[in-house]
Amino acid sequence: MIRTTVESWKPRRGPDWSDVLIRLANSGPPPWLLYTAASAALVVILLAAFLIGSALQIGALGPQPVNATLH
Repeated sequence: MIRTTVESWKPRRGPDWSDVLIRLANSGPPPWLLYTAASAALVVILLAAFLIGSALQIGALGPQPVNATLH
């Protein structure tokens, strides 16, 4: 069976991109796992940026100066 498959194969001109893309899509992790991991990473990055920005008083996260003129 393998011999007949190998002998009947004839190379085409150029790469077979559709076959390569299908094999790559089927070999990776499932989409729900990929999206869950990406969402968790985004939450961690945003939380860390908020905490670091608050600690360093960067931008609108820090206390704002109050302009008060008392007479």
